[in-house]
Amino acid sequence: MHRTRWIATLPLAVGLLLRPSTAAAQDPRLERRLDPATLQSVSVVIDSARLQGLPVEPLVQRALEGAAKHAAPAQIAAAVRRLALELATAQQALGAASLPAELDAAASALRAGVNPADLTRLRHRRARSLTVALATLADLVASGVPPDSAAAAVIALAASAGDEQIADFRRAVERDIALGAPPAVAAAVRVDAALRRTPGAPRRP
Repeated sequence: MHRTRWIATLPLAVGLLLRPSTAAAQDPRLERRLDPATLQSVSVVIDSARLQGLPVEPLVQRALEGAAKHAAPAQIAAAVRRLALELATAQQALGAASLPAELDAAASALRAGVNPADLTRLRHRRARSLTVALATLADLVASGVPPDSAAAAVIALAASAGDEQIADFRRAVERDIALGAPPAVAAAVRVDAALRRTPGAPRRP
């Protein structure tokens, strides 16, 4: 399933993000850094995200980042809206009970090109926190591993590997890439090696 289809299933999320703010929750940090019009636009998104149970701190940080870089007001508001939609898509894929850190990491993975369906598969495979696994997924794609290959590797490890093992896997892949290995090959070789070292881990076909 393509990511665009997932976003199309979120009319409620989109509607909340576009309707006027009722609470106008204005963070003092934003009040100090944004002009009134941009503050209002960003506050609409933050209020709507809060109503959906989404973490709002990443949205505040995105707006502050834009202000620090002297981005245009319209660019700041657009960036915050994009992140809110990514968080909403992450919540749809992972479930409403997901931790804020999980949703933030999942939003980064989506931004990198990971398919939302792979996030759902990862949730089904791992009962523990997904934060490290999701961050690893985003980092692998950023290192050049194709999203499908990165997702397959992390999902293969998810059921039995601990967070430190997953982090070790990421570091090993990044070392191999730095030494000249093709990213997809590095991920495949390292995940097979990690599975052999993990008791009870399923073997990939």
